[in-house]
Amino acid sequence: MISIIIGLIFIAFTVFSVLPMGPLAWGQDVISFLKGCAPVLAAFIGLICCFIGAADIQDKKEAKKEAKAAEENEKEENQSK
Repeated sequence: MISIIIGLIFIAFTVFSVLPMGPLAWGQDVISFLKGCAPVLAAFIGLICCFIGAADIQDKKEAKKEAKAAEENEKEENQSK
């Protein structure tokens, strides 16, 4: 419950601080920050996606190896019977 109240206080402060007619009027500063942050954030997200994709490819290769090994073990068991 307290986290909801704190969250609402922060949201209210954000709205209050970016209003163009408010005493702080940080709206343009926030927009400038978002414009400057967007390329860096996009590069960071792209890098993370590449790492996730590489890990996924490795996991798929590992799964194929395990499936092939399980299939070979099953064939050996059937031959020994």
